[in-house]
Amino acid sequence: MCGRFSLTSNEHQLNMAFELSGGTAPYVPRYNGAPTQQLAVIPNDDPGQLHYYRWGLIPFWSKEIPKSSPVINARAETLSEKPMFKKIMKNRRCLVPADGFYEWKRNGVKIPYRFVMKDEQPFAMAGLWDEWKDAEGKSIRSFTIITTGPNQLMEPVHDRMPVILKPGHYSLWLDETITEIPQEIWQPYPAEAMKKYRVSDKVGAVRNDNPSLIVPVESTELF
Repeated sequence: MCGRFSLTSNEHQLNMAFELSGGTAPYVPRYNGAPTQQLAVIPNDDPGQLHYYRWGLIPFWSKEIPKSSPVINARAETLSEKPMFKKIMKNRRCLVPADGFYEWKRNGVKIPYRFVMKDEQPFAMAGLWDEWKDAEGKSIRSFTIITTGPNQLMEPVHDRMPVILKPGHYSLWLDETITEIPQEIWQPYPAEAMKKYRVSDKVGAVRNDNPSLIVPVESTELF
């Protein structure tokens, strides 16, 4: 599962990492991106810019915006089986840029951890997007993050993690002419390229979105 993530890198870093020329709205760092918020994505139909879509997929055929349990994640193993994902898997893919994501270890109490790259550079999670229109014709674009099994770093905390794409796979993922996705894309990202650390419990509250959330806090846990 992936239920919160951060994107705090500066614009120059993002432009270089994802070959961007700008964005459709002013870039604002996010320390606690959460479901139903408008968050940055790079869609296959305009890969040169950051766009801002609602996190929580609303299928184009939905009669209304779901009032609860937004579809924030899609399991890589069942993408081809679920009607919600089967069609958009072919032509509505996106990169979800991030520089960290959060997960909670449940051991009597919930303990939040932040997972980042060892070099602390931004990365891309594999996503799918869709466009929904209301009765008046107003459209809302939304997205979901694809998940896979855990790597060794994630396993003590949770049994799922986002599909993190290697930079060499960015253009492949966004190319809708490629219909057969290599199985290696769904593999958990190498644990040796990542690190994790405990963060403040304040990340659990959506209203909190500030730099203090990504600061490490002391942990006495042993893995």
